[in-house]
Amino acid sequence: MALIFVNVAAVMLETVDSVAREYRTVLFWLEVGSVALFTVEYLGRIWSAVEHPDYSGPISGRIRFASRPLLIVDLLAVLPFYLVAFGLGGDLRVLRALRFLKLIRYSRSLSVFVRILEQKKTDLVVVTVVDAVLLVVASNLVYLVEHQAQPETFSSIPQTLWWGVVTLTTVGYGDMHPVTPAGQLLGGLTAVLGIGLFALPASLIASGFLEESRQRACPRCGHRPGDDLGDDTTSARFENPRQGRR
Repeated sequence: MALIFVNVAAVMLETVDSVAREYRTVLFWLEVGSVALFTVEYLGRIWSAVEHPDYSGPISGRIRFASRPLLIVDLLAVLPFYLVAFGLGGDLRVLRALRFLKLIRYSRSLSVFVRILEQKKTDLVVVTVVDAVLLVVASNLVYLVEHQAQPETFSSIPQTLWWGVVTLTTVGYGDMHPVTPAGQLLGGLTAVLGIGLFALPASLIASGFLEESRQRACPRCGHRPGDDLGDDTTSARFENPRQGRR
């Protein structure tokens, strides 16, 4: 895990000209050593995948294993180096920051977060579609009422989409704002609706963490926080495992 942090820090430091010139050799060998370790790790996982019954088969099993999201992350961590080394890509150094995603494998909390996204993906897709519909509708309406008053600012619907994104997310950069009463009314409604709609993904993820915590069993007594809700005796025993052994 420490090597991942060092790699990401090196990627960022390479964008500083003075650091890149002075420590070019150190950064180069750090990159080579890191890629070598990550490559060996990736190939080792692919090679040993057939030991698992779900990935039996010397070729098909390894292909199925390599198509897993975490294995794709591992591949993306080393692929930019080889593409540049063999002259198959341009300046792909920034893509090395994708190695930060490898923390998902080593961090239990990040693994839980990814699992929650997988569990809530249907709800999150629905919310995303609703947000997209609201964005397009609001941008179209504001374009219709503001185009004549501000033809340069609201020059087209795609241009107005930027206003919609800023308003729905309540960022409010101020570079585009309606001046007509109808446009201001639509802008206010869009901002209010955006507060609620963009809070839904956060609430879905929070509920996923709550469900995950309820599924965890106490390592001492085996009790789950979601079991026997309302049972004072059980709740007290979960908080004080020694009480259950009396």
